[in-house]
Amino acid sequence: MTEVRPPAATSAALWEREAEVGVIARAVDRLRDETCPTGQLLVFRGEAGLGKTALLAETRRAAEAAGCTVWSARAGETLRSVPFHVVRQLLQPALLALLPEEGRDYLGDWYDIAGPALGITEPGPPPADPQGVYDGLVAAGRRLASRYYPLVLLIDDAHWADQETLRWLAAFTERLAALPVLVVVAHRPGEADPESAAHLDAVDALAGDGVRGLTALSPAAVADLTRATLGERADDPFCREVWAVAAGNPYYTVELLAKVADRDLEPTESTAEELRAINKAAHDGGFVAHLEGLGIEATRFAWAAAILGTGIFVDHAAGLAGLGRDKALRCVEVLRTARILTAPGPADDGDLVFVHPLIATAVYSNIPEYLRGAMHGVAAKVVLDAGRGIAAASRHLMEVRPEGDADLVEHLREAARAHLAVGAPDAARRCLERALAEPPLAGVRAQVLYELGCASLLTSPSQTIGHLRGALELPGLDGDVRVDAVCRLSQALLHNNELEEAVRTVQTEAALHEPGPARMRLTAVQFMWERLLLGEASAPGSSQRLAELAGTCTGRDNSERALLILRGFDATCRGENAEEITELCDRALVNGGLAPGLGWTDTTWGIELPMMLASAYAYTDRLDRATTLFNEALRAYTSAGWSGGHLSLAHAYLGLGLRRRGRLKEAEESLRESLRLAERVGRGLPLYWSAICNLVDVLLARGHVDEAWRVAEQYDFAPPYPSTIVLPDPRSVRGRLLLAVGRTAEGVNELEEAQKAAAARGHLNPVMVPWAVDLARALAGQDPARAAQLAAETRARAERLGTDTAIGEALRCAAALETGQRAVRLAAQAVTYLESSPCQYEHAAARIEYGILSRSTSELRRGLDLARSCGADGLVQQAEGALAGME
Repeated sequence: MTEVRPPAATSAALWEREAEVGVIARAVDRLRDETCPTGQLLVFRGEAGLGKTALLAETRRAAEAAGCTVWSARAGETLRSVPFHVVRQLLQPALLALLPEEGRDYLGDWYDIAGPALGITEPGPPPADPQGVYDGLVAAGRRLASRYYPLVLLIDDAHWADQETLRWLAAFTERLAALPVLVVVAHRPGEADPESAAHLDAVDALAGDGVRGLTALSPAAVADLTRATLGERADDPFCREVWAVAAGNPYYTVELLAKVADRDLEPTESTAEELRAINKAAHDGGFVAHLEGLGIEATRFAWAAAILGTGIFVDHAAGLAGLGRDKALRCVEVLRTARILTAPGPADDGDLVFVHPLIATAVYSNIPEYLRGAMHGVAAKVVLDAGRGIAAASRHLMEVRPEGDADLVEHLREAARAHLAVGAPDAARRCLERALAEPPLAGVRAQVLYELGCASLLTSPSQTIGHLRGALELPGLDGDVRVDAVCRLSQALLHNNELEEAVRTVQTEAALHEPGPARMRLTAVQFMWERLLLGEASAPGSSQRLAELAGTCTGRDNSERALLILRGFDATCRGENAEEITELCDRALVNGGLAPGLGWTDTTWGIELPMMLASAYAYTDRLDRATTLFNEALRAYTSAGWSGGHLSLAHAYLGLGLRRRGRLKEAEESLRESLRLAERVGRGLPLYWSAICNLVDVLLARGHVDEAWRVAEQYDFAPPYPSTIVLPDPRSVRGRLLLAVGRTAEGVNELEEAQKAAAARGHLNPVMVPWAVDLARALAGQDPARAAQLAAETRARAERLGTDTAIGEALRCAAALETGQRAVRLAAQAVTYLESSPCQYEHAAARIEYGILSRSTSELRRGLDLARSCGADGLVQQAEGALAGME
């Protein structure tokens, strides 16, 4: 018979696990290989009792013997609602071991972002962005892995881990290869909730061949284990029955054999029939009877331990069970002897843990339901009295039976705020939903619904709409809170693609208010949505109404400043006089910058207004101010840890600003980062379109036509287009792309569609919506009369706007349609204007075109130098080719 017994020093649960132990040994050896240490991920999957925890213990033993640092954490069935619980267990001790100054220096900018989630610092404003928190936690894990090399991370019972930890784990293990760390995860298949299961599936997929599915022991292995426990006198029929009764499960086998040993049962065929009765007594109702047989006090103490779940301190459990310390200590000994509780392992907090999660589940599920809720209520007080905070107590508060307790509602609201502060909106949502079930008093219900709507605003617009509408239908929301609820509802409607309803919502509420700040804010939001949507096509006459209202504003408060920004942006889209637009925008500033409350991370008005302001400057040749604002946005979101949609938009608009300045290489870098972040948030959103449209535009400017086409195909840069404004106009950019790849007829059709859409919206700025110059060039050969008309209209609109860029670009277009000295004169004029423009790419293009028309090598060389400084490889090739032809 093949030897299946493990070395004597290892656990009996490792019987017939030689292959897995070998995998662990090789992983530790690879980690210790100083020539090429590499990150590794192992996953042990299997039903309860198959030895996952024993394999983690073996990993610890092997790693520590090899001189590795080992950190471990264990999830708990009753702790799934505690955000970041498991990742805190894993990383917090090492961070707390550092002095505060060391921790801050070591984590850098991530300290204030990830620190609150890890429990090493208090959260502060602005509210934590969930994606930023996850990125900060990944960065913290990576830096700690480098500091404590070689590092082994062990996570047990991951199927019960909180969603926040599992999301972090999936992100951390995704970029594991370059780190000197071994991550070992153990979980049961099929026991996680759907969202957690998705994260675990991602981890399993990343592990690849490192996933080891555990199976039951063979009859031979059970026979060896039986004889190792009971002696060689155990005969074959008895051993075979042990295997059949315990179904080859290592944990059940060990427990069954322990009970056989307790009874001094002779392990022979004659007693084998008693095994099923012994096993049944240890499970189902038999376990309850066994626990009750230990005495009422021991039973109450075990219940208290099961309620606490983790961090089982004797004093806490004694208080929860209503026992004095001496009685509690006697109960501990009774429960240890009965193999229910045991001393904690390295992954555990507290004085005690359950011998196995199966026992913890059995004890918890057998607490009478009416008593369980009451005990959770007492446990919440125990946790609070121990100084562990309302967030830690919230898991108990959520299990209390609903009885209309106003204090409980307030505690849950407080817990929700604490969860939001550390970047856990899902946990906040669960607390508020439980508060609604209490239920709250009539006047408070509207406030809870409002808070619930705010908590789900970024994750579920449809749910937000329901919560906020419910809140607004009830008494209890007054003043600024009601106005804020209406504004947030309209924002959720916008994100849910209910565009007209978003406008109608704020318009209806505004009509209910007397003239004043509240009505002004609602009106400003209405105009903002109209500006972001279809302009005049969605609200005929709105531009005129906005101009009239903004004409009365001096910028004395943020509502007036908002209207001035909206008026400036609308005037920019409509191609009105640039100097007047700049004056409007300047009036919206305070000491040359954004006013308090209108900043990038302020939530009252959101990101839209400052982006509109910066865009207005960008398209009126005030690129100095636009670039300053775009860089401020990037710094604000990076330092605040907002690495989701806000940071994506910041990179996109910074890329737009760099593109306008002619810094094309830097623009491409920023836009690729924007697209990466936008992909993580989700395709189809306006921020995604901003990233892909600007990236294609920059690639075309660089002359990388094939790459522009590949990117457009890969990221679905094609109709249907979003109904919100995207800068620059996506139809114009795609039309230019189609022309560049030789699909001329399609390109002309696309540009003509851009013309119709721009006319419907009233967007006449020839730089912001540049369809006309490309369409005129495309039609020059087949319809010169129409091309000339388009060029003339473009020049008229450019002169109305009055910027050097717009006029210079219109002259470039006109020169391209002419021949001889007429073309040379127009090209020279274009150079004169664009030399004064901040847009260096357009200046370079004009220089090269003028040099070619005038056959001037000096102009070509100047254009070539400009093109090289811009990173415009296509222009460089054009200029070099022209120079070669003149030599």
